[in-house]
Amino acid sequence: MTEITIRDAVAADIPALHALIESAYRGEASRAGWTTEADLLDGQRTDPEDLAEILADPGQGLLSAWRGEDLIGCILIADRGEGTGYFGMLSVSPTLQGGGLGRRLVTAAHAALADRFGARRVRISVFPHRESLIAWYERLGYHQTGDTLPFPYGNLRFGLPKRDDLYFVVMERGLG
Repeated sequence: MTEITIRDAVAADIPALHALIESAYRGEASRAGWTTEADLLDGQRTDPEDLAEILADPGQGLLSAWRGEDLIGCILIADRGEGTGYFGMLSVSPTLQGGGLGRRLVTAAHAALADRFGARRVRISVFPHRESLIAWYERLGYHQTGDTLPFPYGNLRFGLPKRDDLYFVVMERGLG
């Protein structure tokens, strides 16, 4: 088996990143894994322009996981200031989910957030409807803060909601 390499994504990776993220979250292909949002949202998860904005912003980035020439995972990292980092858009190829790559990407994100942005804690946002995902994050040391964030209804960049009760719960854990 070819070794997995995790590195910073670059602009040339955008087409592969976009395809991977969409396959992990939307449509029938996403149902091969356990992280699908296909029951909650239709439409896109992101677009190439959004990915380009992330890569151009010094306060954000995308870590990418490669097996040889194949992109198999990625995770967004961002500085939220005051010692707080954020990660999102954790994506693993649906047919490879459950094999430990997501955990490796989260660990790499924690290290990058601490090293690059001086983060001492990390916050994430998750749909409360995704109970198995929340449980997975809890096993990684995250806890729910009690804070919630609204879903951006009307912003097609985030997808087409299939229900009218979408929002996010905020989870957090310390680093170090």
